Amino acid sequence: MTLTLGTGPLAAGAPDAANYNLDGPQHKLLFTEFPRRIRAALGGQTVVDSEHAMLLHESNIFPVVYFPIDDLAAELLERTDHSTHCPFKGDASYWTVSVGDTVADNAVWGYETPIEGASWLRGYVAIEWGRMDQWYDEDDEIFGHIRDPYHRVDARPTSRHYQVHIDGHLVADTTDAFVISETGGDNRIYIPPADVRTEQFTRSETTTHCPHKGDTVYWHHLETDSHDVAWSYPAPLEEATRLPGYFSFDGPSVELSRKQ
Repeated sequence: MTLTLGTGPLAAGAPDAANYNLDGPQHKLLFTEFPRRIRAALGGQTVVDSEHAMLLHESNIFPVVYFPIDDLAAELLERTDHSTHCPFKGDASYWTVSVGDTVADNAVWGYETPIEGASWLRGYVAIEWGRMDQWYDEDDEIFGHIRDPYHRVDARPTSRHYQVHIDGHLVADTTDAFVISETGGDNRIYIPPADVRTEQFTRSETTTHCPHKGDTVYWHHLETDSHDVAWSYPAPLEEATRLPGYFSFDGPSVELSRKQ
């Protein structure tokens, strides 16, 4: 993410090539407004419905959504004895969410008496993302985690000549790829299926979700028995609509080369 990971200004390893200094500890916190309504549901009941959510940007961590505690359904919460300590925020209190027989133990936490330097967390709580059944950004259901407003995905066509080998086997050859530049990461090359020897691959059971690009499917290379060495987005989100079905490759057996 542009602020907290990689070489972002709030990352622990922020770049030296700058004409300014950011005063403060190496581990930095930034609390900013989220501009839209967010809702979460469990067992068919709304747990939170907020137009006043905040994003906590924390060095080397994905942004976390915090809500005014009054925006949560108090009748679904039960305080527990569980607590944790964060050296940057303080001692966290926890609540369990219960909807009938559906229980999410210690799924809500907040810093009721945050340490100096994080006092603005008082009165806010966070919800463990994967413990809820649904999340909505306005009326758009979202998965994985909230989209970072400081994150970009840029897809640019390239006519440069790329080849991909897996353990010496040529599996892709293209002059019609896309270069994907994503904040905080290295460029990736995505190759159209017409330029991939798809008969050498079979889809694996592995799936992941990227909140910026969509649901990811993975592919095994049959001839070398190399697992999950390619992936694609069958129905990408709007930030990656130029990539439906395009293949990208990575792994110790993968060699991506550019021909002159």
